Amino acid sequence: MGLEHVADLLVCPTCGQRLTIEERTLGCRTGHRFDQARQGHVNLLGRAAPANADSAEMVAARARFLGGGHYQPIVDALNGRIRAPRRIVEAGAGTGHYLAGVLDAHPDAVGLATDVSPFAARRAAKAHPRMGSVVADTWAGLPVRSGVADVVLCVFAPRNPAEFSRICVPGGLLLVVTPNEGHLAQAREQLGLLGIQDDKLSRLNRSMVGAFEAVWSQRIHWTLQLDAAALADLVQMGPNAFHEHSRVEDGLEVDADVQLSVFRRPAG
Repeated sequence: MGLEHVADLLVCPTCGQRLTIEERTLGCRTGHRFDQARQGHVNLLGRAAPANADSAEMVAARARFLGGGHYQPIVDALNGRIRAPRRIVEAGAGTGHYLAGVLDAHPDAVGLATDVSPFAARRAAKAHPRMGSVVADTWAGLPVRSGVADVVLCVFAPRNPAEFSRICVPGGLLLVVTPNEGHLAQAREQLGLLGIQDDKLSRLNRSMVGAFEAVWSQRIHWTLQLDAAALADLVQMGPNAFHEHSRVEDGLEVDADVQLSVFRRPAG
């Protein structure tokens, strides 16, 4: 199982001791034990998932949409900025699609996917043989040892710069993907979807001050030809699933417009 590749990166969410894996169970010296689910993931959240965590339906929609290759330019851009990583952590990994794409391009690397949704962690556990998956909350603190990740990924997910810096090796990279103002503009206008703040990139850069140094920024823009089924999955796979919007009846040509921001943890 993929979890065996990354178990040594994990710490007990109860006492902070290092975890080891034995017969599908993670355990620490203090005696806390966390059983691996039959789907392959381990729940290290320690409480019920929040109400806004991705549901099973949202995760299924995301798996269908990403499986269609619609966001492949993001995977390509991530791989274009990563060189010979050993250990990669993706926070808010969802289905593990992006991390799996990076692992495919780097055969010597292992990856850990974290997400607050048990349904997402379940799906990510099967996304790649060198990927382990745990349920964890980025805001509450990740159950990951300090200074172990060569690369941290955060794609359309909540960000905790201090926590990302803690788990990253000195000189390691943080790659963040955020939507630009024009991302999915046609779908947002036609269906009444949630808007995007126009200062998103500047707020991201300000949030990293003191934790990371900005080293690269790249706009990625392409056009999606979506049929009705793919468009419905696009709407249902994210926060719009929790909000009122118009019904999807037809396909649509949609602009994808995102920003890849690369940061480095200072070596000193």
